[in-house]
Amino acid sequence: MTVPVFEEYEPPDDCGCPGCARRRRIAATLPVRHGGHRGAHGARRALVMVTAAGVVLSCGAGQAAATAAGRGARADTAVDPQPGSPQGAVGPLSGSGASGPPSAPGTAQRTTTRTDIVNRVQKWVTAKVPYDMAAYWSDGYRQDCSGFVSMAWNLGTNEWTGSLADFGTKIARADLQPGDILLFHNPADPSVGSHVTVFGGWTDLTHTHYLAYEQTSPHARKATTPMAYWSNSSKYVAYRYKGIVSGASGSGSTGFPGASKFGPGKNNAHVTRLGQLLIAQGGKRFYTTGAGPRWSDADKRATQAFQLAQGWKGEEADGLPGPGTWSLLVKGTGHRIPAAGTGSTPGGTVAYPGKRFFAPGQANDHVRKLGDRLVKRGYGTHYVTGPGPHWTEADRRNVEAFQRAQGWSGSAADGYPGPETWRRLFA
Repeated sequence: MTVPVFEEYEPPDDCGCPGCARRRRIAATLPVRHGGHRGAHGARRALVMVTAAGVVLSCGAGQAAATAAGRGARADTAVDPQPGSPQGAVGPLSGSGASGPPSAPGTAQRTTTRTDIVNRVQKWVTAKVPYDMAAYWSDGYRQDCSGFVSMAWNLGTNEWTGSLADFGTKIARADLQPGDILLFHNPADPSVGSHVTVFGGWTDLTHTHYLAYEQTSPHARKATTPMAYWSNSSKYVAYRYKGIVSGASGSGSTGFPGASKFGPGKNNAHVTRLGQLLIAQGGKRFYTTGAGPRWSDADKRATQAFQLAQGWKGEEADGLPGPGTWSLLVKGTGHRIPAAGTGSTPGGTVAYPGKRFFAPGQANDHVRKLGDRLVKRGYGTHYVTGPGPHWTEADRRNVEAFQRAQGWSGSAADGYPGPETWRRLFA
């Protein structure tokens, strides 16, 4: 890999974009020899973008892309806060993790299973590991997007977007499975757009959206994401880790582990894997604390909901996975679990009636049900009386508060409930 040279420039004093603001802050604190202010009058500022000892790179698009995404988003679309964080250099693990020299291409790689990959990234998501390119989590991996994938793949080093491809095999997007990655490295200017996510499973039948695990500001997260990303989508390349193995548990393959692994009293990695697959297929609402190794009623109800979504009945939809259920889940080719309230799942609530019922001048029972649910979920602060059947500004403001709590902005948080708002409220 060719090591880029220094890049020096003067960030405009009147530019308010996050990139220039950040570079001005860096320049203000760096010693002169590293690109800081030169003298009391701040003559020239130099930002060291890349050196032979390490690189500082961007992990995504800038604020302009975020603004554009927010401006054009539909209601009930979670607008992504475009990753705009740099990443650190290739190097050994730090913190409590093992350390050693960076691995060279061709070095024997560690092996891992898909279940282990998903379990590792979920730990960071659950812990809400803060984004920080200069910090290392307790497992030794750097807390940025490339460190996140280094951790997910159980690499012995912290890599960057320019080297992760060496550890994987390029695959077609249609062949993606949980644990694979989607990588965009911009060789012309690595500080613009470069980012990487871990694929967690398809979230729709058309494969236009997927569950992405990623490390971005402010912390590790998982979210439904358009294929392949919110920006630079066509430039992302799918890779599969070269060290993927089936493992003793068989969780790294599509092979069904056997009916004896599931049901009351069972406690093993296969149950965890089942829960993760079901969550990726729309079954999140059945789990209050996420997937775990101990079989629970949540596993049974989610499995049954998935089976019913395939059009199965009777013993074929008993809530216990068989070879057919397992194959569809692992391959991501089955019908997704319908949203709560569609009438197709056990325990479903009222279906989304349509946006036309929620507008000025409307009066109907759907408005009342919406208000009651908002109050139950803790978003009824704008009601002075009610809620009632007449759509009011209080209804709109309460819905807006709920939408903003999902991390949405712009037209995605306009206060008018769409299908996704409805689904999340009644989940």
